[in-house]
Amino acid sequence: PCYLRDWEMQVHFKIHGQGKKNLNGDGFAIWYTKDRMQPGPVFGSKDNFLGLGVFVDTYPNEEKQQETPIPFFPLRQRVFPYISAMVNNGSLTYDHDRDGRPTELGGCTAMVRNLNHDTFLVIRYVKRRLTVSSPGIKPWNEPGFDFWDLRLPPAEFPAFLPLFPDNHDIISLKLYQLTVERTPEEEKRDREVFLPVVDNLRLP
Repeated sequence: PCYLRDWEMQVHFKIHGQGKKNLNGDGFAIWYTKDRMQPGPVFGSKDNFLGLGVFVDTYPNEEKQQETPIPFFPLRQRVFPYISAMVNNGSLTYDHDRDGRPTELGGCTAMVRNLNHDTFLVIRYVKRRLTVSSPGIKPWNEPGFDFWDLRLPPAEFPAFLPLFPDNHDIISLKLYQLTVERTPEEEKRDREVFLPVVDNLRLP
């Protein structure tokens, strides 16, 4: 299990294939969950997981690209490939037909398919703030999206590559412990939790 309180995961990957645009596969996920990966319908892993999932989604299952806004985010059009994040306390179901929109914490478009240079994904968790960055989204110093007030318990760090027409290659996974100074108030606030919690988002 990962007992680090503040950490950064760097994922070196490559998505490539001969399929036509949006007819190439479904993507892959990076999991930070209580249990080790078990086969299931959510990017190859089980649903109703306990923890965090970061999804690199290359195929739009939902036919309509504009619909009712999700909580805390304005109405917007999704363009794929699309990277998103979801936190689950074990009670939520990932809506595959809608590409996870109802339970999405945040997301952004990322042009990461069939590139002629290295592609990376950086997931950082510091002081209850989750940020996701990739050169396919914005420059390194600008996160594609971030979310505050997320509390994660110690968990496993598996990754899964589904088998689809595209090749989804995970070249390396590197996990770093980050040294962060905290005030006494922050130490009390950031004490260990046993269930994933998002303070400004109510989970069932």
